[in-house]
Amino acid sequence: MAAVIGARPVAGRRRRILPGFGISLGYTLAWLGLIVLIPLVGVFVKASGLGLDGLWRIWTEPRVLSALWVSFGTALAAAAFNAVMGTWVAWVFVRYRFPGKRLFDAMIDLPFALPTAVAGIALTALYGPTGWLGRWLEAAGLKVAYTPLGITVALVFIGLPFVVRVVQPVLAETERELEEAAATLGANRWQTIRRVVLPGLWPAVLAGFALAFARGVGEYGSVIFIAGNLPGVSEIAPLLITIKLEEFDYAGATAVAAAMLLLSFVLLLAINSLQSRLARTARSKG
Repeated sequence: MAAVIGARPVAGRRRRILPGFGISLGYTLAWLGLIVLIPLVGVFVKASGLGLDGLWRIWTEPRVLSALWVSFGTALAAAAFNAVMGTWVAWVFVRYRFPGKRLFDAMIDLPFALPTAVAGIALTALYGPTGWLGRWLEAAGLKVAYTPLGITVALVFIGLPFVVRVVQPVLAETERELEEAAATLGANRWQTIRRVVLPGLWPAVLAGFALAFARGVGEYGSVIFIAGNLPGVSEIAPLLITIKLEEFDYAGATAVAAAMLLLSFVLLLAINSLQSRLARTARSKG
C-alpha cells in the first residue's frame, strides 16, 4: 500500500481526466475525413486537372460570375435579414407571453421538416404573377418571383429557424437583473439593449447568421422554382453546376464547385473569427 501511495507518475506523461481520448480523437478525425474532408479534396483534385489558366477561364466567364454573385449575394442578404428579424422573434418568444405562443414557437421549425421542393412550390404560388400576393405586388411595380428578390425571400424562409434557435437559449439565460439595474441607473430601453443585452448576444447572432448563410449558399430545392433560372439574372450557382453535369462538362462543374467552396470557406472563416473576437470581448467585460 505504501508503495502504491508513494508512487509518482512517470515523468513526461500527463494523465487525462477523460479516458480514451486518443481513441475518441482518432475515430472523430477518421469519420470527419470520410464524410467531409475526402469529398472536398476530391472536388479540388478534379478541378486541378484544368490548371490555373483553365480554372481562371471558367471562373471569369460572365455566366459563372453572375451565378456566383446571385448565390452569394442573396444568401448574405437573407442571412443579414434573418439575423435582425430572427433575434427579434427570439426576443418576443423569450420575454413575452401571448396566446398561441407554443403554436408559433413550433411553427418556427417547419422549414426544417418541410421538403425544400414543397417550400419552393408554395412560395412560387404565393409570389408568382398570378399568386395571392404576387399579383398585388406586381400591380404596385414590385416583382418578386423569377428575380433575385424571390430567391432572397426563399432563403429567408429556410434560414430564419437557424437564427431563432441559436439566439433563443442565450436570451433565456441572460440575467434580467442587469437590465433592471441599467434602468434604475437612468438608461432608456434602447441604451439597455445596446449596452447590456447585445454585447453578450452578438456571438450567438453571428453564429445564427453563419448557419443561415451556409444553408442559403447551397440551397437548391426551395429556390429553383421561384428563381426562374434566367442566365445572368436569376440563375444560381448550384443550378449551373447541375446544368454542366447534364452536359457532361464534369471539369467545368467541379471548377464552379471549387469556387463556391473557396468563397464559402473565406466568408465563414471571417465570420467565425469575428464571432470568437466578440465572445472574448464579452467574457473580458463580464
